[in-house]
Amino acid sequence: MRQFRILFLDKRNALIADEVQQTGTIDHTPVYPREVVKRALELSATALILAHNHPSGDPTPSRADIDMTKLIVETAKPLGIAVHDHIIIGKDGHVSLKGLRLF
Repeated sequence: MRQFRILFLDKRNALIADEVQQTGTIDHTPVYPREVVKRALELSATALILAHNHPSGDPTPSRADIDMTKLIVETAKPLGIAVHDHIIIGKDGHVSLKGLRLF
């Protein structure tokens, strides 16, 4: 089962909350940037780390993963919320979208 989690951080990058944002099917998990930012504002978070798994085992980001991450970054930034990274976890390891310079 696919799960999309968000780590909400304060201004010192201390963890405020670790929440499951969405649970999806084997190949799709809908994530709504508006809901991500809304929850960050409710928690007074100033930074986020996004994470989800690929049940296929291959952590390579899809085009949808990249586009969704960019949209969350663009939505959060004007409100003073930074996205530190988006990590995809697979059976064979993990990938950092920030590390790959995809946003």
